[in-house]
Amino acid sequence: MADDTFDRVRAGGIASILTVHDAATITDVVDALADGGVSAIEVTLRTSAGWDAIERLGGRSDVVVGAGTVLTPGDARRAVDLGSAFVVSPGLDPAVVEETLAAGALPLPGIATPTELQRALQLGLTALKLFPAEPLGGVAMLKALAGPFADVSFMPSGGVTPALLESYLAQPNVFAVGCSWLVTAELVSAGRFDEIRTRARDAAALVAARG
Repeated sequence: MADDTFDRVRAGGIASILTVHDAATITDVVDALADGGVSAIEVTLRTSAGWDAIERLGGRSDVVVGAGTVLTPGDARRAVDLGSAFVVSPGLDPAVVEETLAAGALPLPGIATPTELQRALQLGLTALKLFPAEPLGGVAMLKALAGPFADVSFMPSGGVTPALLESYLAQPNVFAVGCSWLVTAELVSAGRFDEIRTRARDAAALVAARG
C-alpha cells in the first residue's frame, strides 16, 4: 500500500496542504483541486476539523489523502484508521514512522539536516519531506543533498511560492512539492472554489511540463 501511495503522489507532483477550519467545506475544496488536476491532499492536524475532514475524504478514489503535522504515534494510527494513505510530520520521530508503517501507510517525516537524513535511511526510508524548504536553502539545499544521497527523493514544503514551484519541480530528487497556497482560508470562506480550481490547474500544468 505504501509503495502504491508513493507512486500516486509522485505522479501528481503536488500535494495540496490544507488547514481546515470547517470540515463541511472539504468536499467543495477537494472537488475544485481534483478538477484542476491536483490529486494528493495533505490535511494538517493543526485544527480539530482536520480529523473530520480526513474521515470525509477517506472513501474517495480520485484523490490520495494524507494527514499532516502528525506529532505522535497515536495520531498517526488514528489518521490511518480514518483513511489517510500517508502521514507527514514536520520532523523525524522513529515512533511515528514505525506506527505509520505498521498501519500500512506511507510515512513522510520531515528532515532538515544530513544527520537526520541518515537516521531516516536507517529506518529504511528513501522518500522524505524537506522542511522548511526555503529557509533551509531551497533548491540549493536539494542540489547539495543529491550528491551524497542519490537514492533519496524529497517532498519539499515550507516557503514554496507559486513563483518558485517550477524550479522545485525541475529537481530530479523531488517527487512532489507541498503547496499551501493553492487553498487559503480566505478563498474558502468566500466560496471562491473557481479560484482554487484555477490555481490547481496552473500548478498541474507545471507538473505536466516537467514530463
